[in-house]
Amino acid sequence: MSAALELNRRGPAPLTNDPVAEARAIAPLLRAESPKVEALGQLTPTVLEALHARGLYRVMLPRELGGYGAKLETFVQVMETLAAADASPAWCVGQASGCSMAAAYVDAEVADTLWGQDPRGVLAWGFMLEAVAKVVPGGYRVTGKWGFGSGGHHASWMGAHCHVELPDGSLLKDATGKPIERTMLLRQDQLNWTSTWNVVGLRGTGSDSYSVTDLFVPAAYSVRRDIDEERRIHQPFYQFTTTSAYSTGFAAVSMGIARAMLDDLKALAQDKKPSSTQRTLRDSPVMHHLVAENEAKLRSARAFVLETIRDGEACIARDGKLDLDTKVMMRLATTSAIKRAKEVAEFAYGEAGATAIFASNPFERRMRDIHASAQQIQGRTGHIETCGQYFLGLDVQARFI
Repeated sequence: MSAALELNRRGPAPLTNDPVAEARAIAPLLRAESPKVEALGQLTPTVLEALHARGLYRVMLPRELGGYGAKLETFVQVMETLAAADASPAWCVGQASGCSMAAAYVDAEVADTLWGQDPRGVLAWGFMLEAVAKVVPGGYRVTGKWGFGSGGHHASWMGAHCHVELPDGSLLKDATGKPIERTMLLRQDQLNWTSTWNVVGLRGTGSDSYSVTDLFVPAAYSVRRDIDEERRIHQPFYQFTTTSAYSTGFAAVSMGIARAMLDDLKALAQDKKPSSTQRTLRDSPVMHHLVAENEAKLRSARAFVLETIRDGEACIARDGKLDLDTKVMMRLATTSAIKRAKEVAEFAYGEAGATAIFASNPFERRMRDIHASAQQIQGRTGHIETCGQYFLGLDVQARFI
């Protein structure tokens, strides 16, 4: 860690060394607030305050910037815990946590401005719809639109992924001829927001669209992530990629939702007697088999994710970076976990019967949330195909490995 970054830190240290315990502490509040979050379409002030008070936006931020500096395995546990209570706050925290890894790729002074000086500093971003950053003296002139800005309404800074246009009008490209993407870091007050988040699930994430027109961004406030030459923090953890953070985090959201639904079904089974029967669900041999089968499915998926994280840590310790084999296995584990979690959730919803269809029951919201989460890019079926190509010795050129 650079001396400048250490000297510049002004953010408070986390409350404890255990962000998982902090997540568990606010889980009852998240469950209580979930109807309000859903109705509002974004996090309520009460939820936002609890997340900040517990430092949960800062799980993977370096300790020198007031973060926990936690490992990916701890991050997964935090996300599971939050998502089991309410997936929307978990999703917002997961998005911001992945974005916080940009701290390793900006100058110490910029990192200090975004996070160190502001204990509530949050960076989030969305998906590039159309955007270009024109190179000008001292930086860039940015015009563009971005969608899926999860948690962006409560972020102090938003990232804006852009293609870079050179003074001659051509696009900046890498050695393979692919346009280079840089992320511009924009203050919240520089953005124009558009309400576009009318969706089935994850309604409380407020994942609206935002835009800017001909906005000047200083060169220091741009970042190209996961590039060795631009990395300023060289701790082994930052050899994990932004994709590593997103894939494990959003897989954990799905696993947390599925865990809550399976546990709720087990609780329901203690007393529920399906219509026209005298036997509770807990006394059904069919239920015995299916509950055990789905416990195995969910726990196996989770174990695979944690195994690949530990393998990644060992790979970094051994080689100084992630190798392709480890990246592929992490992709396979996380994508598979999203799919297995959805299957478990669908089982729990189905076996809960008519109880599950009422809006007053968490089954209904969680069912919508897990289907929305599984539609996100980290759950894309094509990732499985890419992994299969690798296992069969074919050349893999996938962006999300």
